[in-house]
Amino acid sequence: MSHSRENIVVVGGGVAGLATALRLAPLPVTLVVAAPLGAEAATGWAQGGIAAALGADDRPDLHAIDTLAAGAGLSEPLVARRVAAAAPGAIDWLVGLGTPFDRNPNGSLALGLEAAHARRRIVHAQGDGTGRVVLETLTRAARACPSITVMEGWRAGELLADAQGRIAGIAARDRAGRTLTLAARAVVLATGGLGGLYGATTNPLGAVGSGLALAARAGAVLRDLEFVQFHPTAMAVGGDPERAASGGPAPMPLATEALRGEGARLFNSRGERFMAEVPGQELAPRDVVARAIFAQIAAGETVVLDARIKDIETRFPGVVALCRAHGLDPARAPIPVRPAAHYHMGGISVDGAGRASVPGLWACGEVASTGLHGANRLASNSLLEALAYAYWIAADIAGEEAAPGTPRAPSPARPRSPARAEIRALMDRQVGVVREAQGLEAAAARLGAIADRDGCDLSLVALAITEAALRRCESRGGHFRADHPDPAMVARHSQTRFDETPGVAPSIEARQVA
Repeated sequence: MSHSRENIVVVGGGVAGLATALRLAPLPVTLVVAAPLGAEAATGWAQGGIAAALGADDRPDLHAIDTLAAGAGLSEPLVARRVAAAAPGAIDWLVGLGTPFDRNPNGSLALGLEAAHARRRIVHAQGDGTGRVVLETLTRAARACPSITVMEGWRAGELLADAQGRIAGIAARDRAGRTLTLAARAVVLATGGLGGLYGATTNPLGAVGSGLALAARAGAVLRDLEFVQFHPTAMAVGGDPERAASGGPAPMPLATEALRGEGARLFNSRGERFMAEVPGQELAPRDVVARAIFAQIAAGETVVLDARIKDIETRFPGVVALCRAHGLDPARAPIPVRPAAHYHMGGISVDGAGRASVPGLWACGEVASTGLHGANRLASNSLLEALAYAYWIAADIAGEEAAPGTPRAPSPARPRSPARAEIRALMDRQVGVVREAQGLEAAAARLGAIADRDGCDLSLVALAITEAALRRCESRGGHFRADHPDPAMVARHSQTRFDETPGVAPSIEARQVA
């Protein structure tokens, strides 16, 4: 089966994929999603909200300044300004689709405060239910859109190029092993992040960097893979065992950063408020808070978040429900927390229109490296980035006259890794919050052996992250090297291309920021 070459294929059903498909209307779009639409997207787990300079005391340039400060020298100023400027329009678009954002008594949008923001600018819905509410709104709109065909239960197994090397479609595969070739004038990857490569994660377990592997195997450049953001306050409780039937621990529920914005405080088991002397205290950038908690745990302490704040039940119903599902009552006792892999700042290197380095391919959302997040994403900029780039990608594709050739035949399906649990434990232990050369070298050797043995995407993406982390001999943002604790004088991006020559790791080169 092959779709029309006028068709556009969008892979992924989170906010990035749904917003791109809707923005492309009335052009014909096939939306390829592995699970029922909206069911396994990380968007639905996003508790914080969407950052937008809407307050009377705020401006987009102030939002951009905060973004650049959090990005630790690797955020690109033009990108930060452009995305911040697009934020109010993105909120208006969501309101127009019927998104029920929380409002003040006078009808204006209620704005929250999160770490490293100088103003209250977090637009939210149902308190801490923003991601789920936005996802439900976009899902309804996509199902009602006549130009969008949804293929549920299918995964993109391979990007297919034509004879000229332009991406001209995908090979989609279902759980029964069937393969469909979908021809397309453009392919947009919106496959999310890679937290599922780590044992301790707040992400859906399907988030294992599959889009990175698809793009890299097609020859696309990846950028800054070493920058993984660890959310400081994942709840240190047992996850849902059904979500982790295989491959290691279940995802960890999140105690949203907005709790700290409203006065929640961190303490160790000795009752010390260990963030009190740190600039920004509990609202310091996420990498700072995550390392502080990690250091306490490494010293044998347990860490709790005291969220006994006013009206927690009405302001944060999602957190309260998650806590109670695990036998905790945050209104009466502090919540045990620890850092967990949360967001990937790196990704497929794209330009201002979301174009990858391979013609015919675009990327949107967490799978992309746009230059917005740099070394450390500012809170609540992730949904915003996806919404902004969805519009720009759709405009770019709509304005293109490309007529791709016939996609080549797909290759045989790649195996799933039997070593998933081992890989997740290894990434946690040696490519986590704090890294050093000896651990990274040992991890790279083991991951290389696994990749040589089974050739699966999981091991290759984990290896590429590890290699990039090994070669960045400095500490910057989400990447911290205990053996190189200071940042280098000059901020450099890293680039990764896959070279699948047997026994050779992905080649990685660092280049200076222009």
